[in-house]
Amino acid sequence: MGHTERVEIDGVALLATLEPGGSGVGLLALHAGTEGGTAQLAEAVARRCGATSLVFTQPETSAPVHITSPRMAVDHCALLREFRSRVSLTVSLHGHQRRQARHTLFLGGGNRAATLLLGRELDVLAPAFRIVTDLAEIPAALRGLHPRNPVNLTRLAGVQVELPLSARTTGRTDQPPQPVVEAFVAGVGRLAETLPPATPEPS
Repeated sequence: MGHTERVEIDGVALLATLEPGGSGVGLLALHAGTEGGTAQLAEAVARRCGATSLVFTQPETSAPVHITSPRMAVDHCALLREFRSRVSLTVSLHGHQRRQARHTLFLGGGNRAATLLLGRELDVLAPAFRIVTDLAEIPAALRGLHPRNPVNLTRLAGVQVELPLSARTTGRTDQPPQPVVEAFVAGVGRLAETLPPATPEPS
């Protein structure tokens, strides 16, 4: 059963929602309030894969604020601590709106082996989407390499996925396209197969 927590970060009121899973992989959506479709994708994939998901929203405002990922790594969020204790490898979902890359998914993050594995599974989305795993081709702001970025704080670090709008929404809704969901289910499933069973530690 899911857990929720109200938490304030940089003066912004957020709602964190954790859905515990049994695998060592966790889906993270830090900016669900400003990056439509990331929450829905994280929750759908985690549910299908038996993974843990943690989503941050801003339900109390009509003008959500974007807080940079490293600043989201706060010690006073109990559900973020629980997520880190449950999860060995993180897949963090973000949205980008780079005009020159409207059909490109950028895969950054500190675990480059996991990035390449996930990238191979996501290649099924071609030719509709281009999958980029080479850090030299990823804009610096989207690489997800900061040591305080939550994607890198679990034991095996993780993969930061930057999705264009067309890969995370359908029409005017925040529902991600079904082919994208299926590709991530396959990819996260493969990542889970490479990990030992999760062994939660005390928070």
